[in-house]
Amino acid sequence: MILESNKLMIIGAKESFLIRSLIKKMKESNLDAFFTIATVDAINKAYEEAFLIAIYLDPGEVVDPKVLTYLKDRMGEHPKHLFVIGEKQDIDDLGSVMSVDYITRTFERPLNVEEFIEVSVTYLDDSMALDTKKTILIVDDDPTYMGMVRDWLKDSYNVYMAKSGTQALKTLGNTACDLILLDYEMPVVTGPQVLQMLREEPDTRSIPVIFLTGKNDKESIMKVLALKPEGYLLKTILKDDLLKELTKIFNKI
Repeated sequence: MILESNKLMIIGAKESFLIRSLIKKMKESNLDAFFTIATVDAINKAYEEAFLIAIYLDPGEVVDPKVLTYLKDRMGEHPKHLFVIGEKQDIDDLGSVMSVDYITRTFERPLNVEEFIEVSVTYLDDSMALDTKKTILIVDDDPTYMGMVRDWLKDSYNVYMAKSGTQALKTLGNTACDLILLDYEMPVVTGPQVLQMLREEPDTRSIPVIFLTGKNDKESIMKVLALKPEGYLLKTILKDDLLKELTKIFNKI
C-alpha cells in the first residue's frame, strides 16, 4: 500500500456524538481523522484522502451491501487498511457479507479509544515504511489467479489489481506504478491492445510491462516477444521463481 495520506476516514450512518468525540481525541493525538456518511458516492469522493478506513457501527446497524461491495472492489484495486468498530454480532454480520479477508482489525464496543488510537498510529508508521517499496499493478481477468499472485507479492511489493485494460488505465491515472504484470489473453481488450494504449500515453509509456501467458509454444512466445515487452512469464511459474524474476527485472531496470 502506498501512503498517499495520513488521514483516517470514519464511515458511519450518521456523525454521532461518539464519532465526533473519537475524531476530536484522535486529532488531539496528532492523528487526522474525518467522517464520511456510509454511501457509495460519499465514500468514493473521500477514498483517496485516507490511508486507513474505519467503519463505525451503531448497535444493530446494518451497512448497505452495495457499500460493502464497493469497498471490496476499491480495496482490491487500491488497498487500504480497514477497521470495524461495533458490537460483536454486528461485526460478525458485516464480516459475513464483506469477507473477513478485507478487515484488518476489529474493535468491540465499548471502544477503548486509547487502544484504537495506538493501533492506528502503528499502522500509519507501518504504511510510511511500506512507501519505500516498489509498486506492481497486476492486470488479469481471472480474479483467482490475480489474487494468488497478489498474495505472493504483497510482502515484498505494493500491489494493485485491475481485472481489465480499462480498469488498469483508470488505476494508473491515480497511482504511480513501477511495473505492470499484464495478462496476454483477455476478453474485449487483449493484453497487446492494453500495451499499445499504455505506450501511446506519455504518463504510462515508460512503465515496464511483463506479459503473463499460459502458452509456452514457440509461436505464442514469438508473438509475445514481437511486442517488445520488458519480459514475459508463464502462468505456471512458482512463487519463489516469480519473486526471483521480478528482482532480476528491477535490477536490470
